[in-house]
Order: sequence, then C-alpha cells, then structure tokens
Amino acid sequence: MIGFQGRPARARGLALLLAAAVLAPIAAASSAAAQVPDPETTAAAPTQAEFRRFVEALWPEARQRGVSRATFDEAFRDVSPDPKIVALTKKQSEFVRPIWEYIGGAVSASRLQRGREMAQRYAAQFDAAERAYGVPRAVILGVWGMETNYGSFTGNIYAVRALATLTYVRYRGEFFRNELLTALQILEEDHIDRAKMLGSWAGAMGQTQFMPSSFMRFAVDGDGDGQRDIWSSVPDAIASTANYLKEHGWTPGLPWGYEVALPDGFDFRNLRQTFAGWGQLGVARVDGRALPGGGEATLLLPAGAGGPAFLVTANYDVIKAYNASDAYALGVGHLGDRVLGGPAIQGDWPTKERMLDKDQRVEVQKRLMALGFYQGETDGKHGSRTRDAVRQFQLRRGLVPDGYANVAVLEQLRRAR
Repeated sequence: MIGFQGRPARARGLALLLAAAVLAPIAAASSAAAQVPDPETTAAAPTQAEFRRFVEALWPEARQRGVSRATFDEAFRDVSPDPKIVALTKKQSEFVRPIWEYIGGAVSASRLQRGREMAQRYAAQFDAAERAYGVPRAVILGVWGMETNYGSFTGNIYAVRALATLTYVRYRGEFFRNELLTALQILEEDHIDRAKMLGSWAGAMGQTQFMPSSFMRFAVDGDGDGQRDIWSSVPDAIASTANYLKEHGWTPGLPWGYEVALPDGFDFRNLRQTFAGWGQLGVARVDGRALPGGGEATLLLPAGAGGPAFLVTANYDVIKAYNASDAYALGVGHLGDRVLGGPAIQGDWPTKERMLDKDQRVEVQKRLMALGFYQGETDGKHGSRTRDAVRQFQLRRGLVPDGYANVAVLEQLRRAR
C-alpha cells in the first residue's frame, strides 16, 4: 500500500467509539467550526451530531481545494464510521507475522501462476513501461502481485468512508485528513465515480493500491484513452506503478538485490560494500552467477545470522517507498524474480526458534530507547530503525551484530544498564 506505514492508535475507547457511531445523511447546515471530541482521550461514545460536526468541519478546506458543495455532500452521503477499520490498523501482516510465513504467502503457487499469465498477457505493456520508466517488469510484477494479486482483489471499501473513519479517530495525526481531502478532489475532477472508488481499509485504491495523494502525483495514462484509471485499466496500473518507482529514485540497470551465501568465519561487522568488495570478502550469489561489476549493496539478514542472507541496493529502498517494511520489499523482489523463473530462497529460515510476542517486541524497543540506541515508535513493529538499533547494541555488547531481535537479545537487553 503506497505511502502508508501505520503506527497504532491508542486502543482505549476506540472500539466503543466506532461501534456506537451511527450517522444519518450529512446535514449541510452544521457548524464548520465545530470541535470534534478527541476519541483517544474520551471514553464516551460519539453522538450522531458529533460525527456530522466532524464532517462539516472539513468543508472549508475542501472548498479551498476546489471541491464543490454538491461533490462534498454526495461523497459523504450515508457515510458512517466503520468499526472494523481501527482493529485492522493493528494487524499489518508484514510487521506481525514471521517473515518466512509472509514470504511464503507472497510466492504461493496460485500467485506465481497468475503472475506468469499476466506477464505473458501484458508483455507489450511491460515492454513499454520498461522503455518509458526504466523499471524492470519483474519489480512491477512483484508490486502488482503483492498489492492486489494482479488485480484479482483491489478492495471493496468505499475510500471516503475508510479515510473518514481513520481521520475521525485521529489515527496518524493529519496524514489521513489530507488523504481524505485529496479523495474529494479526485471525485471533483471526475477521475472515478463514487460507486467505483473502492479500496483497502486504509483508503489505498485500485490495482496499484495508491493512496489518494499518490494517485494525484504518480498515476499516468498507460493506454492512451485520456484517463488515469488504476481501478480497471491494467495498462494504466502497470505504467503508474513504474512511474511511482521511477519518481522515487529507481536506478535503471541496478538490481534490487540477491540472496547470497556468506563464507565461514564471516565478520558480521561488515554492513555495506561495493559488490566488488563483497566478492573479495567471499560473499557469493546462491544461484552461482557473478555479482555485478558496479554498484553498492547492504547486507540484509531478515531472520538473523542463522537465516537467509541478502545483498540489497538503493533500489530495494525505493521499493520500501511503496511500503516501509523489509518483509514487504523482500516479498516484492522475490515474487517478481520467481514469476520470471528465478529460484526459491535457498537459506534455511529459523522456523523452530521461539518468536518474540507483541509485548516482547515493544519491550525491545523501550529498552533500546532507554539505552540511547533507538528513537522511534515503541509499537512492536521491527523495521529498519529497530534493526539498526539492535545492531548497535549487539556491537556494544560483543554479540553477533546481525540486527535481529530474538529472545537471546531481549535477555541481554534486560541485563544491560
């Protein structure tokens, strides 16, 4: 899902708030300056009038953005908060599932088969995207497959309702407010009908799963019909995905990365080298092919020193602009490679190792923060910042600096002062 990496809203009161919320059709005469009660600090359920005041308070800014009153009223007609959406903010699978389960799901047999069919059916469109944007079809296929299984499921939630729900509960501050207002602009400009403006629980839309702001900035017309239709036009979806990656800095000719084998006695203090430097250290691709002659790469150990190892480039980071999860970016790269005939991951995942639960993952972050290694959300979602902080702690303690937080690392953190 483009442009979105969630952080959890406080749980207190949210389920009660949304479950009790009922909205009649929006009345145009409500006060634009009405104050919305903060659902993160209030346990009382909102009244029908409170949600109407919240919606009406959006009107002045919507008008400033060129949205007509007719579009505004139609967009919010019969809209009410969705009580299922807040719960979904806490269940992003790329952050809570073991990475080997996430990757295994990404490259299921059915998804690989559908991806190969799409690659063949739209070969000409992929050729055009590669020429125009410099992004290889494998990566476009990886994103398209991860987001919507090649258009087979693009979401069935009305985007305005999803975004209004998240804005009302103040999830992620102003992020969803801006996306909601941008969605109104999309309706005003007739890019899509209200009935077809469907997507995910977070308001990500169409085969590309663009947030509204990403649609406005990066969606392109891939089939020449004068429309930017990421919902039903596959050429538009392919070209828009390629354009998004290009505009986020994709370097043509540079791979996203490779699975590699590390030599015996490898010094895990090595983190970033040129490909030539990695070769001199004895690092080799598992498929037996040569490493590139140019470019730099970072060592990624998504399950620690005992799991598969990867060298990833700046283009891997570009994929993370779509979704800032290492599991997601690795899934995109690996899926695209597999669709085009690449091998499965060769390294053994530590599937028998006891995983940290949510409370323990939060504890890791809090202890790293207390020791001065980490500054970020203590949300239990272990991304690149948490991994870097773990690595610094491991270096300080004389441990293998693989950046992987497991039970042993947590025990070390508990003993640290």
